Amino acid sequence: MASSSYYSTPPCAACKFLRRKCLTNCIFAPYFPPEEPIKFTNVHRIFGASNVSKLLNEIAPHQREDAVNSLAYEAEARLKDPVYGCVGVISVLQRQVLELQKELDAVKADLIRYNSVFVPCYCSSSNNGENPETGGDGRS
Repeated sequence: MASSSYYSTPPCAACKFLRRKCLTNCIFAPYFPPEEPIKFTNVHRIFGASNVSKLLNEIAPHQREDAVNSLAYEAEARLKDPVYGCVGVISVLQRQVLELQKELDAVKADLIRYNSVFVPCYCSSSNNGENPETGGDGRS
């Protein structure tokens, strides 16, 4: 005979980590599925389960998924770089944007120089009255 727990859903990653029963109204279950235990572990290590629970209860339900994703990203960044976290990543990306903007400006300047030197001039004196747009015979 099968036990009643056989038919129940597995506990969410948070409840499994915290070793508690996962109730149907568990605030963590929609955002920390059982197949993503590291996500909750990282968030718990940085922010604590109690703080995450309070945060999720204080914000609107339609904002919770984004909040959890932000917490998970920040927690992972903090574990990689305890001092700067996401700010370090943002700084690196901002520097890359500035470098790429400088490179783009240099390429645009080169393109302007190229166009001014190598684009042929279609002046009336140099093409003997031929119209380059009509095949050179002067007819429209």
